[in-house]
Amino acid sequence: MKIKILTLNIWEGELLERIIDFIHKENPDIALLQEVHNGSGNLDFKYKSFSVLAEKLNYPYYSFGASFIDKRSIGKIPKGNAIFSQFPLQNKRSIFFDISFGEFNSQKLDIYSKRIQFTPRSMLGANITVSNKDINLYSMHGIWGFDGKDNERRLAMSKTIVREIKDKKNVILAGDFNMDPNTKTIKNIEVYLQSVFNNELTSTFNMKHKELPGYATAAVDMVL
Repeated sequence: MKIKILTLNIWEGELLERIIDFIHKENPDIALLQEVHNGSGNLDFKYKSFSVLAEKLNYPYYSFGASFIDKRSIGKIPKGNAIFSQFPLQNKRSIFFDISFGEFNSQKLDIYSKRIQFTPRSMLGANITVSNKDINLYSMHGIWGFDGKDNERRLAMSKTIVREIKDKKNVILAGDFNMDPNTKTIKNIEVYLQSVFNNELTSTFNMKHKELPGYATAAVDMVL
């Protein structure tokens, strides 16, 4: 049996209706999402993207894993990764990298801010069974940096990932890694997992909506 996997950084739900339409059109069996908010009450839909997606998409099983509590003027909102699945999700858990779960003010934060690199990052793991085969799923959002290159924190991140996956079979690790695939960090992981795209992608951004030329050569979203 073949299953279809989709990974997408939903950009804090800024284009939520389009995202919903896109996922409906692609109709994956598994959707692994990043930058998902799990707010409640009278907040704008983008800050309740997890519950909105759970309502609008046709998935009987879903899970959210907060990377941090997003402190904003409108309140404190859990933000992190999500998995939507046509198969029951078991053993759901979050694996943090070098900064543990806590509160973080991401309001008015942009790619030029030094604070952005200290945003807590994690991956959400869960197990599914398909045709009597156990599969380990991970939706991850990698450590931010001002370039896509290796650094001490990213190399440590790869060690955390390897510890989690190295003794497991049938692993799907996907998400926004925030870095270049041609790095020691990614090669450490590829000792155990094979890249689906195998460096064939030039960029994973929609350049119609990006002004900085660096995005044109940033293939930061991966499936392994």
